[in-house]
Amino acid sequence: MYIITLKGRIDPQKSGIIMVVKKEIVVKNSTGLHARPAAYFVQIANKYESEVTIVKDDQEVNGKSIMGILMLAAEKGARVTIVADGDDAEDAVKELSEVLVKDIESELDGVDRQR
Repeated sequence: MYIITLKGRIDPQKSGIIMVVKKEIVVKNSTGLHARPAAYFVQIANKYESEVTIVKDDQEVNGKSIMGILMLAAEKGARVTIVADGDDAEDAVKELSEVLVKDIESELDGVDRQR
C-alpha cells in the first residue's frame, strides 16, 4: 500500500502540485541493505528526478547516497519507509520497493557469474 500526499507547494517550472509518495517495506534481502544491494538501490534511485529518502527508526537518509544507506544498517527483517518527492515519485517508490522485498543478492550473484 502506498501513501500518497500532495504537498502544498507548486513547482514553478511545471504547473501542478508536487506529489510525495511513502511506502513502508520489510527488507527481505538475505544480507539486508548492505554493499551490493545498497549500490543497486542507489543506481535505481538515481534514474528518477524525485528526491528519495529512506527512513529507519529515527534515522532519515538520502536514498541516492550509498554512504547514507549503509549508515542505516538495515538488516533482513528491518522496517524502512521509502519516501519520494517529485513528479515521478510513484514510479520511483514502486521500483525501489521491489528492490527491497526480493532477495536481490542472489540475483546479483547470477549477474556476476555470467561475466
